[in-house]
Amino acid sequence: MAPSWSAPTLEPSSALDRPPTIQAHGFYFKMGNLKAITFDLWDTLVIDDSDESKRKQLGLRSKFDERRHLLWEALNTVNTIDPETVQLAYNVGDAAFNKVWKEHHITWPIKERLQIILKGLGRELPEDAFDAVVRAHEQMEVEIPPDAMPGAAPVLERLAKRYKLCIVSDAIVSPGTCLRRVLENHGLAKPFSGFAFSDEVGHSKPHRSMFDSASNQLGVNIDEMLHIGDRDHNDVKGPQQLGMKAILFTASRDVDKDSTTADAICDSFDELEAAIDQLDA
Repeated sequence: MAPSWSAPTLEPSSALDRPPTIQAHGFYFKMGNLKAITFDLWDTLVIDDSDESKRKQLGLRSKFDERRHLLWEALNTVNTIDPETVQLAYNVGDAAFNKVWKEHHITWPIKERLQIILKGLGRELPEDAFDAVVRAHEQMEVEIPPDAMPGAAPVLERLAKRYKLCIVSDAIVSPGTCLRRVLENHGLAKPFSGFAFSDEVGHSKPHRSMFDSASNQLGVNIDEMLHIGDRDHNDVKGPQQLGMKAILFTASRDVDKDSTTADAICDSFDELEAAIDQLDA
């Protein structure tokens, strides 16, 4: 099992043992092989579904139920339809999405998913009504956002002084444009020089094109990047097959912890910099 980092490592015993550094603008930059770090978003920078408790406190439906209600309400306004019929069609659409996502590494944008559901129902919506349903889906996690991962902001700011940073994340319902806003509203977007979201790239992790996008945006080779994320298949094995190193991040999701092939495991942002230093030594 990969090592788990819980405390900063000791300084090397002599100058001969210490990796070479250069000083610039008051900061020390270590001259290792690593030039860039890519981050997953969900359960790495932002805690997935942590917005559900906020919705409940506000007396709102869960996201799952609200999405189905939005489509039913729009359809029912045009022509009466049972909620159960819409729910069934939506569930079938979700199943099709998940199959394509898992087997072909493609995440249909929510607009396309809703079009598929409407086709299955044999129904249409006026353009303005359909666009309103799409926007409500896309904006849901912006209007009531999930929580940022504790400790992320200061660590990202420090890492950005040493490495180029890029988001590499699947976009399941909220598109990349809205996920950027979630990061901006949490003060987490500024350290990043690039963003590779699956709805914009055309494939999802672990497809190579996601990491190619990051590599091209940052101007580095793939093997000069390290990836950090919570899923062993997408965030560890995928990058490793491309010649990258990978850290499994388990602060809010640790399902893969006992079986991962990660080069390191971190349980919080407090452990991350020490682990990166070890891997870039």
